[in-house]
Amino acid sequence: MKFQYYHHIPTAITETLIKLNRLLVNLTRSHQYTDSFKLFHQIHASHRLRPDQYTLSTALAAAFHHRNTLVGSQLHTHALKTGLKSYSHVANTLLSLYAKSEDLESVKWVFGEMKNPDVYSWTTLLSACTKLGQVGYAFKMFDEMPERSVEVWNAVITGCAENGYAEIAFDLFVRMHRVGVRHDNYTFASVLSLCCLDFGRQVHSLVIRTGFLGRASVVNAQLTMYFSWGYVEEAYEVFEEAEGRVHDQITYNAMIAGLVSVGRDEDALIMFVEMQNACLRPTERTFVSVISSCSSARIGHQVHAQAIKMGFEMFTSVSNAAVTMYSSCGDLISARVVFERLEEKDLISWNTMITSYAQENLCGAATLAYIHMQREGIEPDEFTIGSLLASSESIEIDGMIQALVIKNGLIFILEVSNALISAFSRHGKMKQAYEIFSDMSPKNLISWNTVISSLLLNGFAVQGLKQLSLMLLSGLRPNAYTLSIVLSICASISSLRHGKQVHGYLLRQGLFSEALLGNALITMYAKSGVLDSSLRVFNTMIDKDTVSWNSLISAYAQHGEGKRAVHCFEAMLDSDGVKPDQATFTSVLSACSHAGLVDDGTRIFNSMVNVYGLEPGIDHFSCIVDLLGRAGYLDEAERLINGKHIQVDLNTWWALFGSCAAHGNLRLGRIVAEFLLDKEQNNPAVYVQLANIYANAGQWEGAATLREMMKRHGVMKQPGRSWIRT
Repeated sequence: MKFQYYHHIPTAITETLIKLNRLLVNLTRSHQYTDSFKLFHQIHASHRLRPDQYTLSTALAAAFHHRNTLVGSQLHTHALKTGLKSYSHVANTLLSLYAKSEDLESVKWVFGEMKNPDVYSWTTLLSACTKLGQVGYAFKMFDEMPERSVEVWNAVITGCAENGYAEIAFDLFVRMHRVGVRHDNYTFASVLSLCCLDFGRQVHSLVIRTGFLGRASVVNAQLTMYFSWGYVEEAYEVFEEAEGRVHDQITYNAMIAGLVSVGRDEDALIMFVEMQNACLRPTERTFVSVISSCSSARIGHQVHAQAIKMGFEMFTSVSNAAVTMYSSCGDLISARVVFERLEEKDLISWNTMITSYAQENLCGAATLAYIHMQREGIEPDEFTIGSLLASSESIEIDGMIQALVIKNGLIFILEVSNALISAFSRHGKMKQAYEIFSDMSPKNLISWNTVISSLLLNGFAVQGLKQLSLMLLSGLRPNAYTLSIVLSICASISSLRHGKQVHGYLLRQGLFSEALLGNALITMYAKSGVLDSSLRVFNTMIDKDTVSWNSLISAYAQHGEGKRAVHCFEAMLDSDGVKPDQATFTSVLSACSHAGLVDDGTRIFNSMVNVYGLEPGIDHFSCIVDLLGRAGYLDEAERLINGKHIQVDLNTWWALFGSCAAHGNLRLGRIVAEFLLDKEQNNPAVYVQLANIYANAGQWEGAATLREMMKRHGVMKQPGRSWIRT
């Protein structure tokens, strides 16, 4: 309702000051702060009326809620002139106003002028001091207090808790207990939000003994504490055992958000249903958590539809969660519809949409979204830049983004520089990537990991090892990921000496239990020609995952140990908690192919679909075709390669072509050669290979004809070269 009564005040004042004060209160309560200021001004300008302490405190309250320090300062001046500052509710409102605007000196000055500060005055002062970093002054004032009520203790504890002084808050809590001040629900709620698990359990016991399990705020704080440490069952116990089932919206929100944070998405959805069965209306936070928990587009759509039905469609945080949910479920169209319908888009909204495009490798769409974001006057942050760089498809776009980063002063943010290094190196521009890295100061572990892995991927393995030495000299210790990259470098250049040094380092640092490092060691030793060391590493690993087994099977395959690879595969199937994946079958089928294990290979290939429900890919078909071809089963290989829904690449055809040459199958060799020439018309190897098949079959005329065809098409066989002088 819009109040318009103040327009009539200057001409005919019929209301008393009491009625006008009531009107002023109504305007302030209905958030019509500008109208409140106008009414106060008209009362002040009136010749018949003079604002009293209630008029002034209400106007100050309007300035407080409106965050209008200018009007607040003017009202403060009026209070000084008229002597109204001596009234506690005027002074307290001034304290709140200055505390909210973070003007601590004014808070201290107003408090110092008060003759008899009450509990509210003290709590406002102490809260402001702890919030704005003057903890020492807060304790000085706290110790000077003649009496300390529970509200004052709570103010200091909460202030410390919310502003990074957890240890001080704990000490105050213990001190409060020792001096005999009885804790209330606010005390427990403040301390529980910070607790480590052991201390939290002690506080939980105290909550039970003092009978505060019936307070929703205490229950909510306990839920948050247990979920933050991943103790789901304890959180459920608190939820179920709360006295009188004092569950409010915040309680359910804490349960839902906590369950989502530990990956219990289905339980979060069940809790969402229970919340509605308890006749509690979901809030904005409820829908943000529940929508975030939906891994199925169908369920997510239902929850989102309910949010829209209940009027939450235009809540920015809810729409942001919906965009993320739809894009993660692969429904980019719905994500875009939600985004475009959102009227008030914030930076998170734009970042969410740009990230969604980046995840689908839609560079153009991500860039266009960024352009629209700029037109809306929203400046990018490090997350915007990271998403744009992740989706970048060319070095030109990388350069444009780099210019944007420099223009917006984001180059000094570590995450941005790391993303630039990754983007430039991904497009083969290692020089630019290294220049960015060299200019960075300081560098974090991610920076070093990024540049070392980039050097490896771009073929500069030795330089990658040098960067590790420089990193150690800088005082940073490598983590498991760093060492896994370095072991990959050692494997790529078959540097057994460096690999052993890394192995010794991780043993000394107690990092050998990391499965990531064990797997990298298996591969490094195998590629360095020391298969027995690969096996020793594997046998000493406590936690073996699928990659561990794959690494050992691949090691056997590389060393031509087909039977041992098959036995390793069978042992993997018998182990608990490990299932073969696509890479497992690629490794074992490759081993069977090179060892000529036709029966084992075909059996394993058939089990891939029939037993494990995995769809064979190009690599698997290539291995089985090569296996059948090497063993002379060319007709079976031909039938397989011509089968429906079979994906094959040129490597598969070349493998079959080689088998045709090895077994002298001219008929199939001509068919394969025709296919290869259609794809690679000027490849001399096709002509030479087919000519050899003709020659081996005694059909010299056909071989000669192919030689003539090579001359007509201008196809030349590249002569071999040697660095050896004779």
